[in-house]
Parts: sequence; C-alpha cells; structure tokens
Amino acid sequence: MLRRRRVAEPLTPLSGVDVVLADLDGVVYTGPGAIPFAVESLNRAAETVRVGYLTNNASRTDQTVADHLSELGLGAVATDVVTSPQAAVRLLADEVPAGALVLVIGGEGLVVEVEKGGFLVTRSADDKPAAVIQGFSPDLGWKDLAEAAFALHPRADGVEIPWIATNTDWTIPVARGIAPGNGTLVSAVHTAVGRLPIVAGKPEVAIFTEAVNRFGASQALFIGDRLDTDILGANRAGIPAVLVLTGIDKAKQALAADAASRPRYILDDLRQLHEPYPETVFSKDGTSATVDGATVRLRGADVEVVAEGDGAINLLRAACAVIWASGRPIYGLNVPERLYL
Repeated sequence: MLRRRRVAEPLTPLSGVDVVLADLDGVVYTGPGAIPFAVESLNRAAETVRVGYLTNNASRTDQTVADHLSELGLGAVATDVVTSPQAAVRLLADEVPAGALVLVIGGEGLVVEVEKGGFLVTRSADDKPAAVIQGFSPDLGWKDLAEAAFALHPRADGVEIPWIATNTDWTIPVARGIAPGNGTLVSAVHTAVGRLPIVAGKPEVAIFTEAVNRFGASQALFIGDRLDTDILGANRAGIPAVLVLTGIDKAKQALAADAASRPRYILDDLRQLHEPYPETVFSKDGTSATVDGATVRLRGADVEVVAEGDGAINLLRAACAVIWASGRPIYGLNVPERLYL
C-alpha cells in the first residue's frame, strides 16, 4: 500500500509563536480609530496564541488603553497592556528605595504607575525629590520641563539624582498627522542639564523584558510600525519582529534600514499575519533575490526590477533582501521609485 507524503503546511509569521506582542499607535490604531484589518486579524490570532499590547505612550493608564481596545472590538483587559511607565517604574525601583519622593513629569498614566510602585509623587523640584521620571503628555509645557531641569542639576554636594524617561520617540502618530513625541521633550531637558536619562521604552530592552516575563513567553513575535524604536528594540531583545506598513515607516524606510533595525517580516497590513510568508531565494552570486515570483537584482550601483511578481509587497521584500545582503548603504545605490512610492 502506497502512502502519500504529507505536505508541510506553509509557514506564516505566526508559526511556532506562543505570544504576539503588538505595538499600538500605527499598528492597532491611529488616534481614536482602528487601522483597517487590525482588529479582526488580532482577534483571529488570539484564538490560538496569547496577544499582548506594548505602548511607549505614557499619557494613559493600562486600564484606559484596554478600554479603548475593547471599544475597537478587541478582547483586551488591563493586564494585557504593557506600558512604558510600568517598565520605567521597574527601573526606578533599582535606583531609589521604596517610598521615595519622585518628581513626575507626565500625565495620569505615569502618575498612576509611580504610585502603584510605592513611590510618593511631587510636581515641584523645591521638594527635593530623590529622582525624576518623565513621560509624554499632550498637556506638558515649559514649566514642567523647567521643573525637571531644576531637579536634575547637580546639588550643592555634587549629587545628581536619577532620571528615568519612559521613552524617547521623536514623533507620535495622531488623528491629524505626525506630532512631536516624548523624545523632543526629553531632548529639551537634556539640552538644559547636559546628561541623558535611563530609558525604559522601545528601543530599550526593559519594556520587552517586562512583557516576556508577564506573559511567560517562550517564542514571542513583536509587531511594530517603526524601525528606530519597535524593530530595533525587538531585535535587541532577541524577539523576531514584524514591520507593518500602516504607521510611521513605509517602504522607503524599510529599504534603507540599517543592520540593527531590520525586521524578520514585512507586511502590508495585519491580515498577512495569517498568510504564508514566502521564502527569499538568492541567485548563486547573491546579486538577485526572488520572493514568490518577484525578482530584484543589484547590478553595480543600480537596483533593478527583473520581475514584478503578483504583488508589490513581495517586490519590496525582494528588494530589501538584496539591498540588505549587499552590505552597501542605501545612499550609494540607485533605487527606482516604483519600489517605494
């Protein structure tokens, strides 16, 4: 009796994964509204794996974020949400004793977590805080940043108190467009005091460690929309990363990604989490890459499209593969606009 050989199931980005960690701004929503296909795709993933949410945004509490996700149709509770303030408070506990007075520069999301951590909150440098913790809030102004600077300047005895920042994102996507993020506010204080903070959020590892430990992940997958924070941070933490092109970084930025910020997967939207992810096949000399019929070749300094294939996303995947493998900086190559427009 002849036995049929079993054909292996095609691999998707979710194959072998036990926990999906998703960024929020630019991945799940922009402003108050859900990004197309994000909710149904993550709900489908949650049928077989644990789904958690990571955010660098320090202006909201985990419960507020969970409520927003529930309103969008995701089955999220507060413990599913890992925030940069939570990771920042974990770092704060390594710097000052429990019960210490801390100057909080930020909104409700940061205040709540600092108090949960057993610290006392002040808004004035005159109270001689033991540390400063800073996070984003749309209501922050010059007076708040000045208080941070006053507290962080060396005291008469030369002591410099610890400074923890939730994150240093330069921008934040909102409903009306791209706005300045916490990194710009941290930079203002840095300019005034001449030193840098300890950072908890992406691209630093602390927030990923917080998430992996909370969810007991053995094989996590992280989804983000920014190379310089999401993908870089996941790579530093040793977690395979998905770049989804629904937020800040698009095809042009993916093509130019440096070695530390390159994702394992590139998706148009989150529906492709559940679709087979095609293999990249290089030519023998390594100068061309083919992804499911889309072929891109590097000839001298010219990046050439050899075959279109069935979809633009595979063409982008092939182009990224051959450019990244070349080890050459993007500014030294001639890249046709059709690959990134």
